[in-house]
Amino acid sequence: MQIFQVPGLREKLRASHASYREFLRVPSMSCGLYSLPMGADDPQVPHTEDEVYYVESGEGRIRVGSEDQPVSPGTIVFVPKGVEHKFHSITADLVLLVVFSPARTPPGES
Repeated sequence: MQIFQVPGLREKLRASHASYREFLRVPSMSCGLYSLPMGADDPQVPHTEDEVYYVESGEGRIRVGSEDQPVSPGTIVFVPKGVEHKFHSITADLVLLVVFSPARTPPGES
């Protein structure tokens, strides 16, 4: 068993000066925290994995394909692999739990 506490994960993400920090990887899935500050431009491109976002804190909107919806704490969003998606109109710093299935291929690897 592994147990993770969001406050500790948030601190590690903040200390890394990155927008995404993975904290769990097994063959069937990977998990990380993704942070986008208020007013940020989300640089994502479609992924080769299915993805679930859980909004831990913050507010904004997400566009998935042609659909656009507001997000706030407690919102869960499923994004199928290969589908364009972006967070936008971020009015309060977003912190998102992200689950990829299968495990996300790290950038630069194929």
